Amino acid sequence: MFRTILMLFFWAAALPLAALLGFPWTYLTKDITFLYRTSMWAAFTGVRIAGVKVRTLGLDKIDPARTYIFMSNHISNLDPPITLPLIPRRTSVMVKIGLFKVPILGPIMRIGSLVPVDRRNRDAGITALRDAVKAIEQGLNMSIYVEGKRSFDGKLLPFKKGPFYLAQECKVPVVPITISGTEEVMPKARFAIRPGVVTVQFHDPIEPADFGERDCLMAKVRAAINSGLPAELRE
Repeated sequence: MFRTILMLFFWAAALPLAALLGFPWTYLTKDITFLYRTSMWAAFTGVRIAGVKVRTLGLDKIDPARTYIFMSNHISNLDPPITLPLIPRRTSVMVKIGLFKVPILGPIMRIGSLVPVDRRNRDAGITALRDAVKAIEQGLNMSIYVEGKRSFDGKLLPFKKGPFYLAQECKVPVVPITISGTEEVMPKARFAIRPGVVTVQFHDPIEPADFGERDCLMAKVRAAINSGLPAELRE
């Protein structure tokens, strides 16, 4: 519990600094690079303060000059602050639409080309898909947790179809990511973080020429993510 509180204190101290320096700069320049890099550094440093060691596999397979859609499993609130800082260059993500209504924060997220999503509204989901296409066309990566919610036990849940429509629309390589260990370090029902090792495995990119039909691409991504899970959690 002490390490968790220490991490939260660190984030609480880093947030005002990022806001005081990064927000005005982003507003004036319409360039979110400084704020993004500061946020990613703070997120990853906070996790390490909490006693979490991160082991990466396959990151050398990613060409920083290319644009990708990263599709990952999701088992813990620690997944984003661990995985997003590892991705070369800037990545966009899908964010609950309610956060875009928060003063100052909402406009900043729009400058950063984050994608608002309302999972309760099908029409809004179509709009989110279009916004994601625009972000990728700008040259940004897109990172998506393809189950749409966290798994309680670390086993894969059914995948959402939207990310695969997006991949076929944009025709950029898809990189499956397997996160393992966060189900022990900070499972869904627990607040405190337990020190431990988390593995983030980047699988071979799936090129657009190898996608096949949507269900075929979904099966390929699922098989890749599943292969990186601990044996007791695999399908």
